Amino acid sequence: MLRALIKAGKWTAFVVLVFLLSLLAIRAWDSQRGDPLAPWQTFVPHELTAAQMDAGDWAGYLAAEQRAFDEVRAQVSDKLDASQRVATNRYFEGATMYPGHFAHDWNRSYVLEPAGPPVGAVVLLHGLTDSPYSLRDIAELYRDRGFVAIGLRLPGHGTVPAALTEVTWADWLAATRLAMREARRRVGPHAPIQMVGYSNGGALAVKYTLDACEHPELAKPTRLVLLSPMIGVTSFARFAGLAGLPAVLPTFAKAAWLDLLPEYNPFKYNSFPVNAARQSYLLTDAIRSQLQRMDREHRLAGLPPILTFQSVVDDTVSAPAVIRTLYARLPENGSEIVLFDVNRSHRFDSLMRTSSLQALQHLLPSGPQRYRTTVIANAADNDSHTVIRTTDAGQTQATVTPLSIPYPSNIFSLSHIALPFPPNDPLYGTDPDLSQNYGVRLGTQAPRGERGALVLNLDAVLRITANPFYPYVRDRIEQVIPASTPVQAAH
Repeated sequence: MLRALIKAGKWTAFVVLVFLLSLLAIRAWDSQRGDPLAPWQTFVPHELTAAQMDAGDWAGYLAAEQRAFDEVRAQVSDKLDASQRVATNRYFEGATMYPGHFAHDWNRSYVLEPAGPPVGAVVLLHGLTDSPYSLRDIAELYRDRGFVAIGLRLPGHGTVPAALTEVTWADWLAATRLAMREARRRVGPHAPIQMVGYSNGGALAVKYTLDACEHPELAKPTRLVLLSPMIGVTSFARFAGLAGLPAVLPTFAKAAWLDLLPEYNPFKYNSFPVNAARQSYLLTDAIRSQLQRMDREHRLAGLPPILTFQSVVDDTVSAPAVIRTLYARLPENGSEIVLFDVNRSHRFDSLMRTSSLQALQHLLPSGPQRYRTTVIANAADNDSHTVIRTTDAGQTQATVTPLSIPYPSNIFSLSHIALPFPPNDPLYGTDPDLSQNYGVRLGTQAPRGERGALVLNLDAVLRITANPFYPYVRDRIEQVIPASTPVQAAH
């Protein structure tokens, strides 16, 4: 009997091995299709290591950042061949979306100073493949409230997509520690410091805060504001590293990429390497493990209050993980989650997935919770008017108040990428501010035609890029900024 089991086990292992080798062969073959890798997909600029960042300061980080941008210009922009010198390439100096043309290149780290002495500081952490541009409007809000706003460019971002093929989440976290040290240096030992994190930046804000609860030498934030936080990711990201295995052979270098797309966005990569997905999983797994351990050890009582904004449908991160992994373990400290429901207009009834219509009810746990829950939703089915349904911590009965912002009839839901951008954002807005021009207006694109005719990724075009409820988001963030006399920003 034992011999038979051993034989069966060996046969099963053999079948699994053959299956995996077949998948890798298919992946290697598929990677050979299409154009060869472009310079921005092969050149990796030099950045500081985690150890160097932990030993360094903000000035040193900015100097290293400048060197990385200089390398990109010399090794990528100055070496493009004729076929790459096109109007839709952000790395071509003749393109309107070339960041070097702008009065301010928001791919880089920045500090926004208030007019008077700062009353506090905020560190803003952008998302994966993104840049400091994504939290610019929120940074300006904090600045206008008297805070010094530090917008950090995370390592591997803002330069070329190839930079994400080698970066690790430990590098991102080291840069976060450096920015928090700079925040504390600028405002002294007692002023409040908040952290704002978008997507992967939200994960970093949570990880840093958990570390600060365990290591007193780290400056602990007084509050977190999270937008579409990456607390959990899809199961595919866990095994993304396997998809890149053929890339160990130079012939199959394109296997290191999940997406290879034209780079027409001046402040975000369109191409996406396997390593980026792998690092996002490793970061979220570290957060999950640390939360579980600290919860068992009753060490989460020191967490600051968290205000989170999350769409109930999110194709990038796991919305349930925000509730079940993070919020379910929070102490009763004034935290709140704001959920944006799908548009329940009958216009979309026959096209909306059942899972999308039921997403809200599956997200919300039953019974009283230790945090406040707010839902932005239609006042009633087939009604574009919206309401705010708020359930306080420890309560089960919601308070309903009207919201002056209707659900736009042509929007069926919010998206992962939309939450931090106002409708008048010059790049992503549906009603962009025309006084600023970044070479393309992605929020107004609504193309109809045949596949393959445009350089645009049509899936990305379908996804809403700005938040129609952003005025509400901005008001709620302003409410959690410590009271101070608002000042006018210095210009």
